[in-house]
Amino acid sequence: MENRVRNSKSEPGGKGPFAVLSRWLKLEGVLDDTLPARFTPYALFITVMGIIYIGNRHFSDRTIRKIDNMEAEVEDLRADFTTLKSEYMFASKQSEVARKVKKVGLQETRIPPYKIVVKEDEYKRRID
Repeated sequence: MENRVRNSKSEPGGKGPFAVLSRWLKLEGVLDDTLPARFTPYALFITVMGIIYIGNRHFSDRTIRKIDNMEAEVEDLRADFTTLKSEYMFASKQSEVARKVKKVGLQETRIPPYKIVVKEDEYKRRID
């Protein structure tokens, strides 16, 4: 006595989707018990190529995401640089420097700078 449950949908003569697919592809003679050895290299090749394709796709998606993140970061840093440069240029103006050092007690000189001129022959005599 055999304890096998009969399912009409899973048998080749049944009406299930796999039975219809099996009848349509007519694979009963080709794939009786196992995959024939002559198809094994092709199946392995297709499997390896599929895995490589999927891996390459994931790698490229990850790289594109990294590039997008870095472009956004560069744009933020560029904006920060422009802002800091503008603040530095404003803070280094003579009027701003004079206003800041007035708190320390320093004052701007009212006398213009003068140039010290040394004649070359006097300089040579002092060195010798």
